[in-house]
Amino acid sequence: QVQLVESGGGLVQAGGSLRLSCAASGRSFSTYARGWFRQAPGKAREFVAAINWSGDYTDYGDSMKGRFTISRDNAKNTVYLQMNALKPEDTAVYYCAAGTVAVRTTREYTSWGQGTQVTVSS
Repeated sequence: QVQLVESGGGLVQAGGSLRLSCAASGRSFSTYARGWFRQAPGKAREFVAAINWSGDYTDYGDSMKGRFTISRDNAKNTVYLQMNALKPEDTAVYYCAAGTVAVRTTREYTSWGQGTQVTVSS
């Protein structure tokens, strides 16, 4: 089991940037794929980005392509989500997850963080 803690959320104006971090503890961190998801009030959890264990494969939700970048530093047991050109519709709680494969579906991820709030003002 991997324990995950997100950080870096906050309030930002539209067009601004934030970088989220997800620190992991537990065994075999470097062998896990990682994902970011988000959930806005009243909406289903939405896929944001995923990265495989080695970092040479990434995937993004359609509305995030070109604006968000996922990366990982296995030496620091940390995954990052760089978010640029933020929009009010990006406002949500952002969750980090760990699983065996870098996919878009939540059921493939076995460990989840508590989430960090991102609010984008217009």
